[in-house]
Amino acid sequence: MPPASVPSVGIVAAKWARRAASASGEYQQGVSATTRSWAGAAKAAEGNYRTAVTAAAAGGRFGKGVDRAGDAKWKRNAMQKGPDRFASGVAVAEKDYADQVAPYLQAIGSVDLPARGPAGAEGNYARVAAIGKALRQLSQSR
Repeated sequence: MPPASVPSVGIVAAKWARRAASASGEYQQGVSATTRSWAGAAKAAEGNYRTAVTAAAAGGRFGKGVDRAGDAKWKRNAMQKGPDRFASGVAVAEKDYADQVAPYLQAIGSVDLPARGPAGAEGNYARVAAIGKALRQLSQSR
């Protein structure tokens, strides 16, 4: 029996890139038209996520993936994709950033700081500790 006939890797990769690049409208349409709750489905999958991550960690798969990709792939992808995506991602995320950082700024602003001493004074660390305690308390309550 003859072996299965498959196209070359180059042909398959070029076809994938061409077709995937032209699907952004379908992607957008699918996201906007869905009635399924992303949050509900993601929360329901939490046990599966935990199991899979634990198994991957136990098998050393994270490190194997890092080794397989290597520095060259990371740098190539970061330089070719990152700059354009970074700027647009930051612009889109500004409100989310503000919403997430606001409670921390409020917590810092509500700390009654001890008096400041001269530069290098041991007592100045109490100021840092007071802020650290407030931030830790907030992060543990979220």
